[in-house]
Amino acid sequence: MSMRSFISLVCCLAVASVACGQEFKSGIEWPEPKVITPGEKPSDPPSDAIVLIGTDGMSAWNGGEKWKFEDGVATAAKGGINTKQKFGDIQLHMEWAAPDEVKGSGQGRGNSGVFLMGHYEVQILDSYDNTTYFDGQAGAVYKQSPPMVNAMKKPGEWNTYDIVFTKPIRNEKGDVVAPARITVIHNGVLVQNSYPIRGSTNWHKPPAYDRHKDAESISLQFHGNPVRFRNMWVREIEPIEPTFVPEDTKMVRYRADWSTEKITAAPPKESEATAEEAPAKEEPNKKEEPKAKDAKPKKEEVKEEAKPQAKTEEPKQEAKKEEKPE
Repeated sequence: MSMRSFISLVCCLAVASVACGQEFKSGIEWPEPKVITPGEKPSDPPSDAIVLIGTDGMSAWNGGEKWKFEDGVATAAKGGINTKQKFGDIQLHMEWAAPDEVKGSGQGRGNSGVFLMGHYEVQILDSYDNTTYFDGQAGAVYKQSPPMVNAMKKPGEWNTYDIVFTKPIRNEKGDVVAPARITVIHNGVLVQNSYPIRGSTNWHKPPAYDRHKDAESISLQFHGNPVRFRNMWVREIEPIEPTFVPEDTKMVRYRADWSTEKITAAPPKESEATAEEAPAKEEPNKKEEPKAKDAKPKKEEVKEEAKPQAKTEEPKQEAKKEEKPE
């Protein structure tokens, strides 16, 4: 077959497959996604972002007046600060730099932290050629999950954090039924991949979920080191919701807060698999039922002991026949 003939055949088959195929339509109706204007550079806030540290000072922060602010750069001093506005699910961008002059070691070198909802800390630390415990270095979910890699820049150079955070989901009793999750990109490198947070990140006790509201402040820690911050902005995450979902749809909806039942059974396929396994576990009991029936002839044999031997041999033979398949 010539190359031209081969190509023609392939094209014909492709056209035929398209003609025979049928487009899948979910039947779900969605609103049109909102149009926003992205920043010219990755560090620039998009049009729907809330600027926390920009060119206009520290007015977005409680306690912001305690920090030094100059030319769009805030330097940690005299205590921690927290945002006046409260947030739940967010996308957060921030840039930070450890001091130029290296002082101290371990946790005493370029230490700060960003707290989501005031409870869940992503560690900020000068981890460039600085030995410390791994779940306490830059990019770690403090005391819970070390970064997958150390992407730290040299002291004095600017680092970037891009963070996606979703709050924990609670039921009507206030119990956590879906953990908070966090994704952290440090200097363009993924270091936390949708990590399920185990609870509040404490220094002195194991993680556990504390009671808090669905929206809380973002906090920046002062740990005695003059860590610098700039270009910090946040976007509130609002998942797009369908306007109509047909009752017979087979589309699986994974958002935990759509339905309490979906939370406890998530993902749904697991509950279906469990239901299918249940009959399989009962099968051995069903197979043992004939054994119970087999026992009846034995009782009859006891009653018929006084009868002639010829009559008693027949049940015995039947019992033997029934025992063979077992």
